[in-house]
Amino acid sequence: MKNEGIEGTERFLSPDKGRGLRALREFAVGELVFACPAYSYVLTVNERGAHCEHCFTRREDLFKCGKCKQAYYCNVDCQRGDWPMHKLECVAMCTHGENWCPSETVRLVSRIIMKQRATTERTPSERLLLLKEFESHLDKMDSEKDEMNQADIAALHYFYSKHISDLPDDQELTELFAQVNCNGFTIEDEELSHLGSAVFPDVALMNHSCSPNVIVTYKGTVAEVRAVQEINPGDEIFNSYIDLLYPTEDRKERLLDSYFFVCQCTECTIKSKDKAKMEIRKLSSPPEQEEIKSMVHYAKNVIEEFRKAKHYKTPSELLEMCELSLEKMGAIFADTNVYMLHMMYQAMGVCLYMQDWDGAMSYGEKIVYPYSVHYPPYSLNVASMYLKLGRLYLGLEKKTQGVKALKKALAIMEIAHGKDHHYVAEVKREIEEQK
Repeated sequence: MKNEGIEGTERFLSPDKGRGLRALREFAVGELVFACPAYSYVLTVNERGAHCEHCFTRREDLFKCGKCKQAYYCNVDCQRGDWPMHKLECVAMCTHGENWCPSETVRLVSRIIMKQRATTERTPSERLLLLKEFESHLDKMDSEKDEMNQADIAALHYFYSKHISDLPDDQELTELFAQVNCNGFTIEDEELSHLGSAVFPDVALMNHSCSPNVIVTYKGTVAEVRAVQEINPGDEIFNSYIDLLYPTEDRKERLLDSYFFVCQCTECTIKSKDKAKMEIRKLSSPPEQEEIKSMVHYAKNVIEEFRKAKHYKTPSELLEMCELSLEKMGAIFADTNVYMLHMMYQAMGVCLYMQDWDGAMSYGEKIVYPYSVHYPPYSLNVASMYLKLGRLYLGLEKKTQGVKALKKALAIMEIAHGKDHHYVAEVKREIEEQK
């Protein structure tokens, strides 16, 4: 395949940012800028049996691979389509049995190696940027990231060396893992549940902004990039690399840690939303700056603790952790403060897992409005919250509230996912069934 480019856009050298993507024509809000099939992808282990391994379709009547009995497919066509990638994993899973447990990144990298061997020409995923052009930022990696990289390389050797002849040397693998960690994407469903990991080279060409003018959604294993602001000829096309809920300092820390650059976008310069995001409870005697600083420090620590605790604490222990932290932070932070919202969101997730529908609804109701203030317009985070809440309401026979929430989700999804997306059709059907 020749370098045919992407119609209406061009690769260019963006001042202070390196290469980027620029519009050559006008794009209206909701318009598809471009679509990009995954160069390589892998379904997460937790979704096996619920989604097709090849096309990521969600359905109940999937059938499993006769050899490993772990991969599921829509039909023979999907199984055949996936075989060039699955055969490696299939043999490895059969060999290791219950001990087969490589990380998702290791699984993805093994598939990229196979793909690179089978493909010599530019692929439809690389119209503007080749995978081998990905930045690795190896020179900026700290010892912790380097150790994680080395652990992944060791796992790749352990699980796959018998099945991939002549693996690349450790230096090449170190670079490849670093490239994937910096440029990989997580594929999510309409409620932002994790479905898998992938690389989309052309999508990775876009630079970051905390006020992005496009949004990336997924149709199976194809990434779709749609305008969420009006884009004029000559405008750079910006995606967001991170969750935009948090204040400027947090976003900058995260971007520097994960992507090795200091964000200088307009939102990071003017900090227009920081005051609302850091709302302090109205008290007769306002807290001192030092108290606020100390509570922010506590909030960041408890968020990190909770992330680790998910791996070993029971759901009821996790819920208690959320409730205690909310009580402590609530002495200083308003309910709309993003650190409060973060822990409410975690609590809602635990309630959903425990099938405590009323508890989940109660947290969702506190979250949804502040989300719509803190996030940019047409945010998937806001849409998914309205969607979860709408489905909870309907499950609890609160029909009017349910339909109202689903309609709010739909208004965002029609822009972000496009009016012809199957997720949009599903939500419309849910609304229709209530008439």
